Amino acid sequence: MDDLARQMQHDLEEIGRTHMPFGKFGPQFCPPNGVPIYDLPAEYLAWFANKAGFPKGRFGKLLQMVYQMKVDGSDVVFDVFRRRRGGRTPLREERQRSFDLSGNRQTPPEGA
Repeated sequence: MDDLARQMQHDLEEIGRTHMPFGKFGPQFCPPNGVPIYDLPAEYLAWFANKAGFPKGRFGKLLQMVYQMKVDGSDVVFDVFRRRRGGRTPLREERQRSFDLSGNRQTPPEGA
């Protein structure tokens, strides 16, 4: 049992260090290293699981682990990594938002 706990700890540490090396969450679109794999959207990982297949080798195994943890609702274990990095990785640019709080909303004409 001790070996299993050690292996799980090693896997989690490796997940915490691994970034997406290609695709829309890779370094080309999310410089400098790409998105950490623990912050990849579950839908993106599901695409690998259901359509494309996970990459071969250790990287594919790590993606599978992250996907399974997200599906199971166990991805709170990644919060330790997120806190170290200052929060979740933003996956898209912030949009400029504006709000009209003056109360001068237009009302529809009567009978409409």
